[in-house]
Amino acid sequence: GHGVVPSTVCSVGEVLDMGYVLAGNTVTSTVKIENTSNVTLEFSVQLDSLSPTWDRDRQKIPSFLTSSVQRTEIVGTQNYNGFSVFSVFPTEGQIEAGKSQDFVVTFRPDHESLYYSDRLKVLLFGKQTAHEIHLKGAARDHPMFVEGGVPLDVPVESLAVISPVASKKAQKKGKVPPLFIMEKEGLQEAVRSLLLLLEYVEGSAEPARAELTVGAMETPLLEAKKAVEFSLDSVLELQRAGFALDGPKGALERGQLKRIGVSWVPPADLQTSDPLLVSALLTVKGDITELYRLLFMARVVSAS
Repeated sequence: GHGVVPSTVCSVGEVLDMGYVLAGNTVTSTVKIENTSNVTLEFSVQLDSLSPTWDRDRQKIPSFLTSSVQRTEIVGTQNYNGFSVFSVFPTEGQIEAGKSQDFVVTFRPDHESLYYSDRLKVLLFGKQTAHEIHLKGAARDHPMFVEGGVPLDVPVESLAVISPVASKKAQKKGKVPPLFIMEKEGLQEAVRSLLLLLEYVEGSAEPARAELTVGAMETPLLEAKKAVEFSLDSVLELQRAGFALDGPKGALERGQLKRIGVSWVPPADLQTSDPLLVSALLTVKGDITELYRLLFMARVVSAS
């Protein structure tokens, strides 16, 4: 007899990011797996969110009570309606020698969250793990988004519902959550805080760099031209603090992305022992107007 080692090649890497989608909508992506061995391979597909031990594994210390370094959970936000956020077809079958199999991954979120996540495993002969793919996706109630920096919320949903009244009381007491409702000129504008951390290496000729991405989804809910407009305030204050901005304002059509580049060189009078912190507001106008509170934190670090 001859011993044969099964071998396969996958068309995606370790992560499949489904991107942003409007809550309640559906997006699909195709993963191709090729059988590069000379024997027919039996396959089956598993999702961590459908594991029979998932509920038992959740009876541990909540992940938001542990440091980000210690967090190992893969399964993120789940749908309220009980249906799987991610699904894949087919779930089992055979791949003949030299042939390939297409797997259709569907992302179907039913509410807004930036932390939809799951893990897809492809098993051969029911026991050998051939591929593990981390599935990610985000959903928004409105067809525009801002990403980048360090989010100041936690990637775990609470089952509590915070009313606008409670949010206002929290603001008056100075206890403002990372995501809250702000009244301005009769409009309700969602505000999310993002931290941009820039570390300048002492004596370096290169500035510290960071960037944000503003995006407009491909949807008929937005106008074809100038679907989303954005602008960053406090530009002069940021420049006085040593920050240089690339594209602080602009307009996007549907399906476009634009980046706001930030670089920093410490001013001559900066006390290197103290991190510099400057805040600004990013206004994004689409079907509604949203404000993002940006915190620019810069510091000088030693080369060693």
